[in-house]
Amino acid sequence: MPEADTGSDALADNPYVRDPDTDFAPVDALDEAAAREQVDDLRAAIRYHDHRYYVENDPEIGDRAYDRLFSRLQTLEAEFGLATEHSPTQRVGAEPLDELESVEHVAPLLSLDSSGDADDVRAFADRVAREAGEVEFVCEPKFDGLSVAVTYVDGRLQQAATRGDGETGEDVTENVRTIDSVPLKLRGDPPDFLVVRGEVYMPRDAFTAHNRERVERGDDPFANPRNAAAGSLRQLDPSVTAERPLDCFFYDILAARNVGEGTEDESAGVLAAGDESDEDVEASRDGLDVGLNSHWAEHEQLPEWGLKVDREAERVADIDAAIDYRNRLGERREDLNYEIDGVVVKVNDRRTCLDLGTTARHYRWAYAYKFPARDEVTTIEDVVVQVGRTGRLTPVALLDPVDVGGVTVSRASLHNRDEIAAMGVGVGDEVRVQRAGDVIPYVAEVTEQRSEGHFAFPEQCPRCGSDVEFDGPNAFCTGGLTCPAQLIRSVEYFTDVLDVEGVGEEAAEQFVTAGVVEESVADLYDTPAEAFADLEGWGETSAQNLVDELESARHPPLGEFLAALGIPEVGPTVADDVAREFGTLDAVLDADETDFERVDGVGSVVAEHLAEFLANDRNRAVVERLRDESRLGEPEAVDADDGGDELAGLTFVFTGSVEGWTRSELQALVERHGANATGSVSGNTDYLVVGENPGRSKRDAADDNDVPQVDPGEFVALLAERGVDVES
Repeated sequence: MPEADTGSDALADNPYVRDPDTDFAPVDALDEAAAREQVDDLRAAIRYHDHRYYVENDPEIGDRAYDRLFSRLQTLEAEFGLATEHSPTQRVGAEPLDELESVEHVAPLLSLDSSGDADDVRAFADRVAREAGEVEFVCEPKFDGLSVAVTYVDGRLQQAATRGDGETGEDVTENVRTIDSVPLKLRGDPPDFLVVRGEVYMPRDAFTAHNRERVERGDDPFANPRNAAAGSLRQLDPSVTAERPLDCFFYDILAARNVGEGTEDESAGVLAAGDESDEDVEASRDGLDVGLNSHWAEHEQLPEWGLKVDREAERVADIDAAIDYRNRLGERREDLNYEIDGVVVKVNDRRTCLDLGTTARHYRWAYAYKFPARDEVTTIEDVVVQVGRTGRLTPVALLDPVDVGGVTVSRASLHNRDEIAAMGVGVGDEVRVQRAGDVIPYVAEVTEQRSEGHFAFPEQCPRCGSDVEFDGPNAFCTGGLTCPAQLIRSVEYFTDVLDVEGVGEEAAEQFVTAGVVEESVADLYDTPAEAFADLEGWGETSAQNLVDELESARHPPLGEFLAALGIPEVGPTVADDVAREFGTLDAVLDADETDFERVDGVGSVVAEHLAEFLANDRNRAVVERLRDESRLGEPEAVDADDGGDELAGLTFVFTGSVEGWTRSELQALVERHGANATGSVSGNTDYLVVGENPGRSKRDAADDNDVPQVDPGEFVALLAERGVDVES
């Protein structure tokens, strides 16, 4: 059965349009017919409310009421199997694509001739006057986003494509479907076949908020809203696009036709220009075919069909008024919630536009009057505190994007709290941005104080809520191994020190983001191979190899265990010194700062870091989880009198598993007899010991460096030749 119309007359009796009653009857009280009727009413009402919110910017109901209507629709569609492709609920994104397919445009999407010089704009108007007489113009902001062509067949979204080279673009239909301001079904009585040109963009406030989220979780921010919009729209996974705060303005009709009383299949046939005669295509390449004789008529009609337009557009009498429009808009440029880089001046009359025609690249009836490039003075939109993987907190200013030496800059360092206080810099201030060594942007000075006071550094970590500890001008999170920002580094460092292959920075971040590692590195040992295999880019074999690698790293030498914890200033050498001094993990945990200072090679600063790290209750809890026999197990105690120098001068690297031994035990064995055991192969490596299921990277490195590769039997024989009794 057809869906309910969204015209005003059809909505008069819809119970969910004005003052909707959201106290719904239980779902099991409805039969399918009643559910279908309610679904139709809900869809029509939600489309109406979407139009009021996104197009008219004048919502009639609050967010809570809207959410209840939307949730009810989702529930009914799921319970009764009524979901359809064009339902308002279908904006969460489809299955990921292998690639974006190419799409041939029905009408070319040409670019605009442009200049920032008023004389050039007047020359454009003079040329138009010579060929067409005096004309009036329509002026619109020149959006700095990504141009798209969106096709509707019988009022339903059929296809969306990027501009591409103007003749052919990329199919981004599933991604565009996730944008709330792009209707899946048009309102009123649209043409049977309609192609509209629009601009997908990211609003400035949403851009700042999204960048804040990215910076806080350790990702690089987008350079500017245009890059953010373009990158989001061209995702292969539409669910990623759905999470991005995209919006869209429409401003031009590329093609419009009414095909008469035909079937839906016949309507869809006009999608391909090759299915029509050249005469038919030419007649449908603008709004003239459906009675829209001017750009201004299109501008007024598009919202009636539910397509959002920018209300800043104006119709002006001549080019002087157009230049005045550009200058006035330039003065308010910073107040707009979207990026523009100029204005577009269009001949209003569509028939005149057809007569003026195009060049190979440009429309001859339109011109872009550009704004001058911004200099290095800009506004601080927000300040976020980024937590580094060592726990250090770094303040970052999120800027209104500005050109600095030919590079668009959207963030800049504020260094530390002392410099923030010295400059008195806060959110909203106008600042001058420079680039240190032409690379790292930083706030050099405040040129206009607009904030009421400088940015106040947080007392709690923005990632985990732990107290922030200040060391002079620098600040550190005290959350330790349980802070999410530090957890990624912890996983990466821990597995690197223990020589667990298959885990690098990318995998560590994936584990934390996916929730495989939620509290600490100890979670790695509680994760079955099936959970790793479910992650993107992993399979059963790689997942099982990782579990085997973790098993091989059990019961490491005490020094290696301490180094793997990632204690500030405590690398492998210092960790080994501490292990030799105290012998067991319990003795290390019982030591205080004074005890650590007595260790050769440990100064007061390192002793302080050791004591503070191991006194932290959260860190001790992680240590206790790790030493549990079901996970890493008790570290191997150190006996200072054990071993000799039979293998002195040799360096071993191990890969794969050796029956009866963990990798840590093998490393401890050769180290007790004077050899070095490292985690990576280099030109200084003497032997690579290759067990079962070895890593490919180490074997490749051994081939590249001419390092001998020995199996476990050859390894034992080698040690025996040197006087090392493996059984002792």
